[in-house]
Amino acid sequence: MNPRAHANVLLYAAIAAGTAFAQQYPTRPVRLLASGVGGAGDFTARVVALGLTARLNQQVIVDNRPGGMVPGEIVAKAPPDGHTLMLAGIVIWLSPFMRDSMPFDPLRDFAPVTLAATVPNVLVVHPALPVRSVQELIALAKEKPGALNYATSGAGNSNHIAGELFKAMAGVNLVQVNYKGAALALNDVVSGRVEVMFATATSAAPHVSAGRLRALAVTTAQPSSVMPGLPTVAASGLPGYASESTLGLFAPAATPRAIIARLNAETVAVLNTVETRDRLLKSGIDVQTSTPAEFAAAIKADMARSGKIIRAAGIRTD
Repeated sequence: MNPRAHANVLLYAAIAAGTAFAQQYPTRPVRLLASGVGGAGDFTARVVALGLTARLNQQVIVDNRPGGMVPGEIVAKAPPDGHTLMLAGIVIWLSPFMRDSMPFDPLRDFAPVTLAATVPNVLVVHPALPVRSVQELIALAKEKPGALNYATSGAGNSNHIAGELFKAMAGVNLVQVNYKGAALALNDVVSGRVEVMFATATSAAPHVSAGRLRALAVTTAQPSSVMPGLPTVAASGLPGYASESTLGLFAPAATPRAIIARLNAETVAVLNTVETRDRLLKSGIDVQTSTPAEFAAAIKADMARSGKIIRAAGIRTD
């Protein structure tokens, strides 16, 4: 047999072996690492786990761990056999810009499986603030530089990055007031102690409906079904603006491609059912799926774009 024919035989054998392995997978319960209990990441993970349990014929168990560092470190060191996964967001790939040391490399140590969802933020203000649009807020902030405050729920969180991007693109000076949690931050905006916040749609919606907050725009690139009728920041006076919290599924880096492909197909199928979309939408979460390559490209693009903002703003979490 000539060398080329021999190489082709080996290639086809490897493909066949990988396909057979993927068909047998999983052979035991699957562990799905997720963020702390109660957040959008936790809720999305539980919905995905329930659907995958039925499709994979193995129990998928959600393992909640605080923050992004602990889940990331566990998955980075896990055997690459598809039995340890992670549903995580921007903290995984943006933390290197905010920390001097990392327990993992977001590009080297993980295999992106699929985008899962986006959680839009909403630009809200206290009703006493005399602004009813993004343009009016920018005008007021320029008129009174440093006089307006905006609340965040932690350094480097999506609402912090959304605020810093807004400041940079609008050329305004809003003063960050950081809180230990979204509820505390939002409560001070509702009470009027802080004027502005880029809050999650889920947490802001009840206050907007009750008139305790005024919603100006969503931070996503396109209008969000989570907040129907509300324009984007980009369409309201700040062209090109876009900031959202993204959630996606990851496996350890060396996981066989056949297993990644199987996980992608099954997870996308779970997320794209009408029942799943409706359930997540009611919790302020937009389903967004992709191929592994599309997810990997989105991560690299966000690192390039948001990394500049984080460094310019001096955002630190260590």
